[in-house]
Amino acid sequence: MHVSRRARVLLAEDDDEMRYLLAGALLKQGHDVVPMPNGLQLLEEVATSERRGDPVDVVITDVRMPGVTGLEALEWLRELGCRAPLLVITAFGDEPTHAEARRLGATAVLDKPFDMEVLTRLVEEVLACPE
Repeated sequence: MHVSRRARVLLAEDDDEMRYLLAGALLKQGHDVVPMPNGLQLLEEVATSERRGDPVDVVITDVRMPGVTGLEALEWLRELGCRAPLLVITAFGDEPTHAEARRLGATAVLDKPFDMEVLTRLVEEVLACPE
């Protein structure tokens, strides 16, 4: 019998309530979710995962976070060798932010507030179509 591995989703969001809601929706879909409150912890988790050989399947990051922003994290993630799809969420979704996120490798950018189904469907789509 073949048992498929649960997708490993890293979630960086500084708003506690939003992080809890997003993590809950992704857990409900059957994913392993690693929630964290900032971009620095996201970078540390990706670096640790790369060293362990523990693949990251999807990264979701907010843009505006204290310390390391989501856009700064995107830049570093690619330098760390992270090849997982990068999904960006933001309450400040102007066109320059969207363009910069795409330039830095974001697969998609969602403006807050968004329907949770849109995010969970997007996660399923990127998992179904590996690069």
